[in-house]
Amino acid sequence: MERDLTRGPVGGTMLRFALPMILGNLLQQTYNVADTLIVGRYLGTDALGAVGSAYTLMTFLTSILLGLSMGSGAVFSIRWGRGDLEGLRNSIVTSFALIAALAAVLNAAVFLLLDPILGLLQVPGENYQLMRDYLWVIFFGILATFLYNYLACLLRAVGDSITPLVFLGVSAVLNIVLDLVFVVVFRWGVAGAAGATVISQYVSGLGILLYGLRRFPQLRPRRENLALRRGNLREISRFSLLTCVQQSVMNFGILMVQGRVNAFGPAVMAAFAAAVKIDSFAYMPVQDFGNAFSTFIAQNYGAGQRDRIRGGIRWASGAAAVFSLAVSLVVCLLAPLLMTIFVESEEQEIIAIGVQYLRIEGAFYVGIGCLFLLYGLYRAVALPMMSVVLTVISLGTRVLLAYTLSAVPAIGVAGIWWSVPIGWFLADAAGIAYYLLRRRSIEARLTL
Repeated sequence: MERDLTRGPVGGTMLRFALPMILGNLLQQTYNVADTLIVGRYLGTDALGAVGSAYTLMTFLTSILLGLSMGSGAVFSIRWGRGDLEGLRNSIVTSFALIAALAAVLNAAVFLLLDPILGLLQVPGENYQLMRDYLWVIFFGILATFLYNYLACLLRAVGDSITPLVFLGVSAVLNIVLDLVFVVVFRWGVAGAAGATVISQYVSGLGILLYGLRRFPQLRPRRENLALRRGNLREISRFSLLTCVQQSVMNFGILMVQGRVNAFGPAVMAAFAAAVKIDSFAYMPVQDFGNAFSTFIAQNYGAGQRDRIRGGIRWASGAAAVFSLAVSLVVCLLAPLLMTIFVESEEQEIIAIGVQYLRIEGAFYVGIGCLFLLYGLYRAVALPMMSVVLTVISLGTRVLLAYTLSAVPAIGVAGIWWSVPIGWFLADAAGIAYYLLRRRSIEARLTL
């Protein structure tokens, strides 16, 4: 169902559009959480650490494709807001060809470079083969991940956030069922968990493709749209590549932090693997709200609705702050209980490390909530380079401090945890300062 975000009450319109995206991404998180939970319970802590580290690597790889799709989605939203269906179809052809080609190259490269990548991540010997077995299977799902995320971004750009949720829900349930069958019944180990995820990804990717072709005939490219136009390619490249750089830098920084975590041994790896899943669930809603906010701003940017954009910024800022503070309170209070979802209660060392992580980082979710809104704002008003700058500030600080602070014996692994919120707040300060200093010129872009 298409939703026109340029009309209706600002808060209600944005919230109704955002809720399916939030639910959808929470379901998407169940892909790896199901692997983590079942692997941790049935295959042990070494397997848990391997799958957790593999998740960080896969997040980095798929972030490249997600960034390209999100950047294209901003272009789609602007064209939809202008009512330019011909230009939208041209953009769909250009972006799909560009991203599909890059996805194929990426898929081939990761298979060829698997062992050097594992070496770079400093994976301990007891986790190495487990992580390799998991990744060898999971890499077969990269093309399916591209297909789903690309089409989800396209449908959300035209106001349909329900359809991606439905297909993701089906595949999430399928993933859990197959996890139990492959790991518990057939005893295929970590490769079985990866296989369950890959099959589920293809169900969601191919399903949303077939539905989209049937449900949205106005978006189907026509013969005259099949020629790649230089102007379209330049616009798509500018948005998509910069958003890709932003997503890649963000997740590369996380990957570098994972390497530092791995150096502290299997117990810290297992604690980090479990705590990151809790962390992802905790701030995922505000991340998706930031993406919905970006689509709202982009459609109104295309329609030249300056006052509506101002109202959207005010409303979204307040809503994100309230939600982030509430989640911080819950995570800090329930951290020990949350860790036992993934780790047996007897594993006291692992639980203690995870609780420390959650209480340090979880207390400051308002920082990441603000940062997601800033990413969405600058992407929507055709300033994707600013999102890249904020990401570099946030992740650069995180990596630098993670390695520096954790090397101090008196601080140790806690230095890695403290580096995260410090990076968030530095990037927030830079993003807000830029907006306040350049607000007049940013708003003037609406008349272009």
